Amino acid sequence: MSEPLVRILIVGTGFWAEAHATAFAAIPECRIVAAVDVNADRASRFCAAHTIPLSFNDLDEAIRWGEFDAASNVTPDAIHYSTTIKLAAAGKHVLCEKPLAPTYHLALEMTEAMERAGLVGMVNLTYRNVAGVQQARRMIADGAIGEVRHLEASYRQSWLVGKHWGDWQTEERWLWRLSSEHGSKGVLGDVGIHILDFATYATGLEPVSLHARLKTFRKAPTDRIGEYGLDANDSVVMSLEFENGALGVVHASRFMAGYGNTLRLQVFGNRGALELEFSHETALLRVCDGDSVDVLAWRSVRCPPVKTNWELFVEAVRAGCSGEPTFRRAAELQKILDLCFEPSSQAAASVD
Repeated sequence: MSEPLVRILIVGTGFWAEAHATAFAAIPECRIVAAVDVNADRASRFCAAHTIPLSFNDLDEAIRWGEFDAASNVTPDAIHYSTTIKLAAAGKHVLCEKPLAPTYHLALEMTEAMERAGLVGMVNLTYRNVAGVQQARRMIADGAIGEVRHLEASYRQSWLVGKHWGDWQTEERWLWRLSSEHGSKGVLGDVGIHILDFATYATGLEPVSLHARLKTFRKAPTDRIGEYGLDANDSVVMSLEFENGALGVVHASRFMAGYGNTLRLQVFGNRGALELEFSHETALLRVCDGDSVDVLAWRSVRCPPVKTNWELFVEAVRAGCSGEPTFRRAAELQKILDLCFEPSSQAAASVD
């Protein structure tokens, strides 16, 4: 007898919820049974577009209904904590968008709540879905480039320069990302967690100390557009030391013209190097190793397909055991992000 389908509730029906609905709809072992959003009209339109049977405009109401096994939390960043705590108390598994919470303290509280309840808690660090980062991790762990000595990682966006994703000056989905009043932690909170995970997951190394510099550029005469104060950081640069003594530079910016959404990682070991680039247009992994080190030659590496976070989440719920990336992993990354906002990070803050 086959196992019952995992019943999914989507919490939050904004822009990125479309990706969640599409991904879950492609997985035979699950079914989206309802969606919830404080904006009732938006929830109804979303459910109609994705043939979802029920919509709610209050999470408490959805929990009282209760006919779901797991939730996909696609609410705004500042709401992840309150919604996930309610879901944990109701005994529901959760796939949460990143960052898990605005601060490490809250992320840890969410993590411990899920773990105490024996629930699956996973975070949608979407670039785990990139075949190249998984292959790079295997190669580095197998010693293909020797011991890591240095890494460089960048997350490049340019929507503050061009209009390829729309006009940020007039669209709410971009303006809130520039405003701390609306829960934004800037480019650091938005994509910093991605590039940190990209670099540290691929190498298997965790930082022990960092320097960080955050920068907010003037984007309007009064640093405000309507209700949005434009005070969140636009660029960040981190200098890191890792547990094995390796050094790294990690940076992210929304002012990198010519790049829509590109992640780059270069890892240099004592016997070779790996280079990984991923964007909507490009997926490339190449290596300089063995005798090629002497002639500075690089070769492309084939990367087998990998399962998505959505597929892994459904598998984890069916197995009753949390898979990667876990809430605890996201909380540890949040600890590093929090340090970047501390004055001490300008003078080698310790990561402990």
